[in-house]
Amino acid sequence: MKYGYIAALLFLSIMARAQEDRSESIVQSSKLGWEIEIKAGFKIGGTAPIPLPREIREINSYSPTLSIPFEANITKWLGVNRKWGVTSGLKTEDKSMITKARVKNYSTEIIGDGGERVGGRWTGNVKTNVRTTYVTWPLLAAYRPNRRWTFHAGPYASILIEGEFSGHVYDGYLREDDPTGPKIEFSDGRIAAYDFSRELRRFAWGMQAGASWRAFKHLNVYADLSWGLNELFKSGFNTVTFNMYPIYADFGLGYVF
Repeated sequence: MKYGYIAALLFLSIMARAQEDRSESIVQSSKLGWEIEIKAGFKIGGTAPIPLPREIREINSYSPTLSIPFEANITKWLGVNRKWGVTSGLKTEDKSMITKARVKNYSTEIIGDGGERVGGRWTGNVKTNVRTTYVTWPLLAAYRPNRRWTFHAGPYASILIEGEFSGHVYDGYLREDDPTGPKIEFSDGRIAAYDFSRELRRFAWGMQAGASWRAFKHLNVYADLSWGLNELFKSGFNTVTFNMYPIYADFGLGYVF
C-alpha cells in the first residue's frame, strides 16, 4: 500500500509539471509518430482455477486488496494516417486477493504445531491470501480509429519480484494422504496454516487487451484486462491439484506527452 501511494503521488506530480517540462526532443518525437504515456490506476481481479474444480463447493467471501499499477510505455504509430502502431513499456503491479471458501477433498499440506508438514485431503473451510508483485513487459498492437479512441491487444511477460500464497484451514477435518486416511479434526476455533509461497513460478506470461479514451489533450482514461496463460505454481508442484491463473482488470488515467 505504501508503494502504491508513492506511485500515485509521483504520477500526479508528473502530470502537474509535464506541460512545463516538455522538451523539444519530445515534441519532435511526436511529429515522427512516437507517443510516450505514463499510467496509474487501480487493479481488481483474482487468481483462480477456470472452471472452478469440484473440490471448491462454495466461495464464501472475496476481498481484492488495494493495488496501484504504475506504467510507462511508448507507442510508434505507423503509416501516413497513423491508425496502427506498436506499444511497449514497463509496468509494476500487484496481483493480490483474499478469499474464503468451503471445500471437500481439497488437496493441501498443513503445518503442524511442531512445524511438521502433513499432506492430505481437507474438507471444511479455507482462507487463502495471494499477494504477488510483478514487473511486466507488454508488447501490444495498437489501433486508433479516431483521435479519441485507442484499442490495443497482445502478449505480456512478467517477472515475479515477491510473492505469497498462504492461508489456513478451519472448521473441518483432514484425511492424511488420501480421502480414506486417518482423520484429523479442527473445530472450536482451532486452525492449521499452509504456505506455498516458495512454489510460485518466477516467470509468467499471458494476453492483455484494453482501450483508452482521450478525455483532454494530454489525458487518457483507460481500462485493461490481463489473463495469465501459464500456471501460477512451478511445474512439478502437485499439492494443489488444479491449475490457477491470474485474471485482473486495470482502470485509471494516463498522461500522454
